Amino acid sequence: MSPEAEAAVDPGARLRTASSGAAPRIALVAAEASGDLLAASLVRALRERLPEARFEGVAGPRMRQEGVVPLARVEALSVMGLVEVAARLPGLWRLRRGLIRHWRRRPPDVLVGVDAPDFNLGLEAALRRRGVPTVHYVSPTVWAWRRYRLRRIRRAAERVLTLFPFETACYEAAGIPAQWVGHPLADAVEPLEGEALLARRRRARRALGLAPEGPVLALLPGSRRAEVEALGPALLEAAVRCRRALPALAVVAAPANPEGQAWLARVGGQGLLEGLRWATGRAHEALAAADAALVASGTATLEALLLGCPQAVAYRLSPWTWRIVRRLVRVPYAALPNLLAGERLVPELLQEAVTPEALAEAVLPFLREPGRAEGLRRRYLELHRRLRRGADGRAAEAVLAMLGRRAHA
Repeated sequence: MSPEAEAAVDPGARLRTASSGAAPRIALVAAEASGDLLAASLVRALRERLPEARFEGVAGPRMRQEGVVPLARVEALSVMGLVEVAARLPGLWRLRRGLIRHWRRRPPDVLVGVDAPDFNLGLEAALRRRGVPTVHYVSPTVWAWRRYRLRRIRRAAERVLTLFPFETACYEAAGIPAQWVGHPLADAVEPLEGEALLARRRRARRALGLAPEGPVLALLPGSRRAEVEALGPALLEAAVRCRRALPALAVVAAPANPEGQAWLARVGGQGLLEGLRWATGRAHEALAAADAALVASGTATLEALLLGCPQAVAYRLSPWTWRIVRRLVRVPYAALPNLLAGERLVPELLQEAVTPEALAEAVLPFLREPGRAEGLRRRYLELHRRLRRGADGRAAEAVLAMLGRRAHA
């Protein structure tokens, strides 16, 4: 096959045939654990296609394991909460200015900003003005609210890679090239049904020290302190109500980290924590083991869908924030399963609706009669298979296409 023909089917081939021999340099910036995981998988897929490529940027432990040279560590950007962010702003600005100076002196062949739009879009815009191709991986929630950010994204990113199919429409309307690559989590979780699903449930229960039979309820209160403190008491009280109705019920709490466990323990008090089993940092196993789950709105709702676990989704914001947000939000649902399905597939309880009574009522039917979930699981499987597109490979091909364009030029 000629080099030209090879380049037509392999974006990396154009780079290899057009470059002057120097190994391509790819810059990546992640800002938290989820971004570190996404970026590490992307690096692995890129290296399979372009072994000589070199990688550098703001890297977490998984990225560093894949050979990304850290100019800074993800921990430097992992800040949550308004007060904490305000206190760290000078340092974050210095870090961004330092990255811009470094990459102006030694421009990478492409920059990939992974999520973290507040940090990455400014960085992308500054380097794009210097001729560096830019990719933003993971769409900001402009499809839901704050659409004015599309102007900033248009200036910053030459291409946006989205995880969900409903995200690309607003970019197309704004004239911003966007590509749906699928969700890596959907690729990582095998879509199972019937006996295979039950076997996975038994394995998860064994790993958590749970009895193989009997109802199990999982509690996922969120990853941020504000989420845990806002939702924790209602989730725990709902679990107590469920246990009164089903004395044999096992309840597993899966906060994201030890800090989350400490916050949940503090807001719950001893009475609500009695008999609770902890699965801290083990949300995947807790959801795989459970007959139903009470879940804070976020990525965990997608994980529950992928693992076939019926769920009720809850979320609370401060009253002032809620007054602002509800005027700006443009989508009918908050939970990812409902957004993906285009209908109310799972119950959503927001703000004042987050009560122990309502939460218990939403999950008790699945705990009493597990067979009631079969119709829901069929819809879960349809959505799972739709999202399962080989996201890492598609994202890598999109980045290589940007590299190929530059090398060809």
